[in-house]
Amino acid sequence: MKRVPIAIFLALAVLAATCAAGGAEEIGKAEQRRLFRDGARLWPVYCAQCHNARPGSEFAPYQWDAIMMHMRTQANLPARDARAVLEYLKAGR
Repeated sequence: MKRVPIAIFLALAVLAATCAAGGAEEIGKAEQRRLFRDGARLWPVYCAQCHNARPGSEFAPYQWDAIMMHMRTQANLPARDARAVLEYLKAGR
């Protein structure tokens, strides 16, 4: 059981280092809209099996990044789908 908090801590550390190094990439408005639509379609497929709907404002964008890193491994989400769901969640602010 102690491995889960350690894994989350390491994931957050990697995320913080990536963000500090300018790891956030800019995407165009059309791509952002496409990702949002795909995320809205995929959220029920991957997330709603275990979670109730939550507003995107429940967590800050950097927190959604960490949550998605963890949940991507738990739900075995492909990178493309995880990115779409993340965009969907962040846009709900």
